[in-house]
Amino acid sequence: MRVAREPLKPLDDPALERLALRYVERFATTRVRLATYLDGKIRLRGFDGAPPDTAAIAKRFAEAGYIDDRAFGSARARAMARRGLGAQRVAGALHHAGIGSEDRAALAPVIADLALEAALAFARRRRIGPYAHEQADRAAREKHVAAMIRAGHEIGLARRIAAMAPGDDTSQLGDDR
Repeated sequence: MRVAREPLKPLDDPALERLALRYVERFATTRVRLATYLDGKIRLRGFDGAPPDTAAIAKRFAEAGYIDDRAFGSARARAMARRGLGAQRVAGALHHAGIGSEDRAALAPVIADLALEAALAFARRRRIGPYAHEQADRAAREKHVAAMIRAGHEIGLARRIAAMAPGDDTSQLGDDR
């Protein structure tokens, strides 16, 4: 038999502050994500009085140093590059996470520096080009290129990697940029 729970009490300013603080201590986040989380909590539980401006709370947390959108974006870009995802996918993920255009522009050089490393990580995991067991025919190469493009890599780089023979030296790819 199920026990009926009491409905949750509506939030007030101190409770909302505690929720925000608990969220940023548990998760790496951005200002937009924190504000979205708080808006969801207000929708779920209600608020005593007029709901506060959650964007202002997130801005205050950022000014206090609890949230750093640029550091979050840098960490996310590096993690995605290690997984083999390209610049386009990284840029989309940063936009989706609420990283502002100014911070994304500042992170663009970091993302560009990681592009070759990410493409090679993707090729290694999928056994494409120099990491394949045998030379791929044209149809297989085109499938490899398509997979790399879907992962966010540039078409030129994807074609160069897919065209490489198994065991080829990948250090030459960095010279072509």
